[in-house]
Amino acid sequence: MSFTGSSFKPTLLSAIPIMLLVFIPEPCTPTKVNCSQPNQLALFEALTPVFNMAALRPVKNMTTPTNVSLHFYLYAILGVDEKAQLLVTYLWQHFRWHSEFVSWDPLQCGTDKISLPRKKFWVPDLVINEFVYEDKAPFVPYVNLHSDGSIRDAKPARVVSSCHLDIYTFPFDVQDCTLTFSSVIIPGAALKVFPSSTDEKITKVSKHVMTTLGEWELLNITSEKINHQHDIEGYLLDELAFHIRLRRRSTLYVVNLLIPSCFLITVDLFSFLLPPQSVDRSSFKMTLILGYTVFLLIMNDLLPITGNTIPLINVFFSLCLALMVASLLETILITNLLLGSKNLRPVPRWVRVLVLRTLGRLVGLPWRGEKEADTRASPVSEQRRADGAPGEEKGPGVEDDALQELRSLGTDLKVIRLQVEQQLGVSQSSEEWIQVGFIIDRLLFGFYILFISVSFLTIIIIWASQ
Repeated sequence: MSFTGSSFKPTLLSAIPIMLLVFIPEPCTPTKVNCSQPNQLALFEALTPVFNMAALRPVKNMTTPTNVSLHFYLYAILGVDEKAQLLVTYLWQHFRWHSEFVSWDPLQCGTDKISLPRKKFWVPDLVINEFVYEDKAPFVPYVNLHSDGSIRDAKPARVVSSCHLDIYTFPFDVQDCTLTFSSVIIPGAALKVFPSSTDEKITKVSKHVMTTLGEWELLNITSEKINHQHDIEGYLLDELAFHIRLRRRSTLYVVNLLIPSCFLITVDLFSFLLPPQSVDRSSFKMTLILGYTVFLLIMNDLLPITGNTIPLINVFFSLCLALMVASLLETILITNLLLGSKNLRPVPRWVRVLVLRTLGRLVGLPWRGEKEADTRASPVSEQRRADGAPGEEKGPGVEDDALQELRSLGTDLKVIRLQVEQQLGVSQSSEEWIQVGFIIDRLLFGFYILFISVSFLTIIIIWASQ
């Protein structure tokens, strides 16, 4: 049997349309499921062919991406670990995607949706990138399949996620933690994620359903689409990030930490009203330092522990303790000056100029030692004038007594004068050292008032601004 060229051409041309019909992809329309009866059992039997394709991504053309819309509601904030930089939350997750393998008529099958086991369908492998621990939430074995081919999945999750915690402004800090949803293996060209609810609704519902009233308060939840993120194999992954902003409730820490600390520093401030020459003042300040140290040890568990930054409240406690120690050292110095001033050398000139004159006027304790020395020396001068002018007119009784006294003492009077002059010189130096102690005491008292005022004002401003 032979074929001529004229007879072969029509046969080849007639086969081309058949080949085109074979290789042209079928339009992406859902496969209709016909139910024999409008009940659940008939629908389940009709879906058996769909169950056999559970291992496949539900698209008829592999170039068609699967769009997954998702959102979650924050049900509880279980804890924040500042040392390990972890956030523990409990979420209600909601996912929705479309399957091109199934659809049915709700009137023919008697329902527009059905709950079926999760293992009978393809489920997207969406995970939270910040997840660092095992999910201990209850397992939900079912998903909802709708008549138009859409699949809705809802499940809880106990999320232990990593979060960069900034506790510099503790206990008035606001934290921003991120939960990023993405696929592990499916590239972004085949699996795309989108938010299925607005940020306002997610925040509103989360605040309404949240049952925990612990240390943290939810401010808002915002979503952000992140495109073209590379994985370790070079694929482009599609990601959806949710930012959770939390604010710490500071009332507990203000009542248990700041207010008692301010009370103790205020008591130490008023201890300056005690007489500095008394030993009881030093004992009182030592007792305050011991009590403040015990207070910090007891309240140490309430303070956050982290190696990244040092909270301002720790700096505040350190400054309070340093001021208490400085006030005790200052009290020891003043007590030494007051009790041992008679044995000290005369005040150096730079100390007299810097402390007695400059700082003394600054703190309201000007030095009047020279005038007082002239006043004390005047009786000696008057006595010398009386000795040099014995012929001066005096009363009869006074003149007789003076002449009798001069005759009886004689040379001993000169010795007494020398001793008095020497004694006046020692008293002048002693009073200068005592005045130096008083000025230093008043200066530190001013520093105390300035520190407490600035600290209180700063705390009030930070608390009001949060």
